[in-house]
Amino acid sequence: MDTTAGNTERDRSSTPGPGVPGAGETGEGSRSVRSGDSSGVSILLGALRPSGLSWRRVLLLGVVCTGLVLLFSRFVVQPFQIPSGSMEPTLRIGDRVLVNKLAYRFGEEPARGDLIVFDGAGSFVPEGAEGNPVGAAARGVLAALGLAEPAETDFVKRVVGVGGDRVVCCDKGGRIAVNGVAVDEGYLHPGDEPSEVPFDIVVPDGTLWVLGDHRSNSRDSRDHLGSPGGGMVPVERVIGRADWIGWPLGRWASLERTDAFSRVPQAPSAAGGPHG
Repeated sequence: MDTTAGNTERDRSSTPGPGVPGAGETGEGSRSVRSGDSSGVSILLGALRPSGLSWRRVLLLGVVCTGLVLLFSRFVVQPFQIPSGSMEPTLRIGDRVLVNKLAYRFGEEPARGDLIVFDGAGSFVPEGAEGNPVGAAARGVLAALGLAEPAETDFVKRVVGVGGDRVVCCDKGGRIAVNGVAVDEGYLHPGDEPSEVPFDIVVPDGTLWVLGDHRSNSRDSRDHLGSPGGGMVPVERVIGRADWIGWPLGRWASLERTDAFSRVPQAPSAAGGPHG
């Protein structure tokens, strides 16, 4: 079909008929038709490229856009992929939460009930557990875009105790008590006890006591009671607060702060160390 069309065009230009305007001339129109017929790939690529932009400019635009997304993720809101079931039913495996990195930048401190993402190096995992620095950097970029699981040192848990709080498990009713007030944790995974591991601790100032919502399937502060730091997470290691579920679309929701701790009074003192 293309060959026939090409021959017809050449016949018209080489053997002009009488009374035909431009007879005997090889115009721009005829050259355009022949070029198009011989390079369908070029037409396809041209259609895919935004009008008026070279491929070099398209590539540059892509790099700039990716850089802006990474900057936004680094300083404002970062997607965080949930890798385990330790926070079920609140967060499920594969959920992508949006972590508000500005939540604690202007004087506000993490509060009881907050869902936080933190760097557990030095508290939940040994320092230097990040592995190969090049691989960690590449994974960090993908994680910042929500395309990969977070670093091995990053965790998401719920704050149960803040600096100065005395947290005890369990009271006579089988509940966790904070500063002498029992907490009804309606967010716990169905069938889970508040804790099968008893503890009685006072949270040192500047640190947090954090637990997973799926208590029977969560490695959290309880698992590090005998470690240096006693399972406490330094506030300075908090990356941000998980405020929204952004993906999958059917799971889109705002993660409101629970009122389970609304009756808990402020700690009588901020003295740290284990309670005897």
